Amino acid sequence: MRILVSDYSGHPFQVQLSRALAARGHDVLHVSAESFQTPKGRLRRDADDPASFDIVGVRSDEPFAKDSFVKRRRQEIELGRKIASEVARFRPDVVLSSNAPLDAQALIQHAARRVGARFVFWVQDVYSEAIARILRQKLGLAGSLVGAFYRRLEARMLRRSDHVVVIADAFVPIVRTMSGIPPERLTVIENWAPLAEVPQYPRDNEWAMANLAPSRFRAIYSGTLGFKHNPSLLLDLARKIDGDVLVFSEGSAASALAAEARDKGVTNLSVSGWLPFDDLPKALAAADLLVVILEPDAGVFSVPSKVLTYLCVGRPILGAIPPQNLAAHLIEGNGAGRVVPPTDGVGFAAAACAIAADPGREAMSRAARGYAEQTFDIAAITNRFEAVFHQLA
Repeated sequence: MRILVSDYSGHPFQVQLSRALAARGHDVLHVSAESFQTPKGRLRRDADDPASFDIVGVRSDEPFAKDSFVKRRRQEIELGRKIASEVARFRPDVVLSSNAPLDAQALIQHAARRVGARFVFWVQDVYSEAIARILRQKLGLAGSLVGAFYRRLEARMLRRSDHVVVIADAFVPIVRTMSGIPPERLTVIENWAPLAEVPQYPRDNEWAMANLAPSRFRAIYSGTLGFKHNPSLLLDLARKIDGDVLVFSEGSAASALAAEARDKGVTNLSVSGWLPFDDLPKALAAADLLVVILEPDAGVFSVPSKVLTYLCVGRPILGAIPPQNLAAHLIEGNGAGRVVPPTDGVGFAAAACAIAADPGREAMSRAARGYAEQTFDIAAITNRFEAVFHQLA
């Protein structure tokens, strides 16, 4: 089959799926939005990639305006049009599309219909709910009206999709209620991280020795950081912990965190840019504790991809996460670390200090890696996506 995977964010596990599909003889084009600011996966052709696999990155004409709703929406539409152009050029049998903002997703879906391709909506989050919540807080009634528009748009796209893949069982009732699609057009496939691309390394590996100062204890945060994530938790952690807090992120919130640390004389917190994916496993392995922060009003269903990568690394995980969130259940339910509410700064720092002093934290490391090895089988995951595609074909 000819399969176009539209991966707006460029995350590591989506491109791993594209490679796995190409290795099975499908012609696969992987398309991502290069200008969208987020950590990226292995978005380049390697020497051992099959000839039937290719990668295309699309860019907006101007730097991505992440903090401006109006300009950002215009750029999302621009990127959606460019991905739609790749659909028209490649003329796939199937389009699998994930992470795209709803305005962009509508354009991608329309392009798929124009070339006669089956469209699979890979739902990573119910975006209209997030849009409605944020805009209602910022704009009141006007925001609620915009949110209602996006709810209708998302519901219509779900109905028009040939199939819908969701990342957790908890998505099923909300997606079916929104769209009314029958159960046979809905499949649950949980997210994963590319286990083979995140091998285990010792703490003091060559990357760590070359790039990091010696430290008695290291807590590392890697990934997107916004103001709603409450970056001050990381500053409070640095004040309390006997060691270093290393933040690998970019954007206005990361810059503000670095400036606040300088202004307040917190010398054991450092902020660096995003890590290239090739360096990520060794950098994360240098941690004694891996940190994840999720905003208080995050959806019940979202699982930050950094949590899945952290599990592969095999280090204890500390999450400032709403307790009802799936990521919280994933960490604590598998004995891979501890979780506190994102509003509990005192509890967050206390939990980090407790893990640092716990001689049994090696058990958390083994539990994290053990879950990843048991669950992130790319062959079995590819089988499930292939089954959806063949059903449509």
